[in-house]
Amino acid sequence: MKTILVIGIGTGSPAHMTIAAIDALNRADVLFVPDKGATKADLADVRRAIIDRFVTGAPHLVGYAVPRRDAANADYGQGVEDWHNALARIFADLIAEVPEDGTGAFLVWGDPGLYDSTLRILERVEAPFRIEVIPGITAIQALTAAHGIALNRIGEPVLITPARQLGPIETDTIVMLDGRLAFRDADPDLDIFWGAYLGTPDQLLISGRLGDVADQIVTTRAEARARHGWIMDTYLLRKRQ
Repeated sequence: MKTILVIGIGTGSPAHMTIAAIDALNRADVLFVPDKGATKADLADVRRAIIDRFVTGAPHLVGYAVPRRDAANADYGQGVEDWHNALARIFADLIAEVPEDGTGAFLVWGDPGLYDSTLRILERVEAPFRIEVIPGITAIQALTAAHGIALNRIGEPVLITPARQLGPIETDTIVMLDGRLAFRDADPDLDIFWGAYLGTPDQLLISGRLGDVADQIVTTRAEARARHGWIMDTYLLRKRQ
């Protein structure tokens, strides 16, 4: 039976690669490299740089185009269902490239278990294969490390939420995928720890009282997205002590 490795590669720094992830890359007969278009070519370049640095053999690299998601349905609903189904058909074709009893590998940004759809999409592929997941450093870990803070406070919980479900902040809250800039509607007396392009040479960090730095984050984010053509950012909101 074929084996499909889903490898977490961290948030962009080759230094995020674990020994387990490097070993997994070197086990693969075929490595799948996504292409999200010219504006996000950096993401494919990072994957290729990791392969060049850590893979000692000569695996077969297979690129594939990632279909664009309908911006109006980017978060949920039928739009994301259609997108997952389209990718499942692409994944089925990719897996067909793997030799019988061979191994293929998807290189997943961050960790495959946190805000990534690869595992959900693979569940829709009907061909028989075995999945093995190799965890990676998440944007959350990279964020708190970059700011030099702990994720949780002693005895306190942490909430991880997409921006569309951000409500009143009752506990420390990590917000993912905030293209809507939902933090602008939060209590201005909260502390915010924001980061973009975490772990890369282009890393951006801003922290402080939300009311004091919100406009700076909005401006910095817009300028960075215009410059790079894409942005990956996340942030932690917490009540001030």
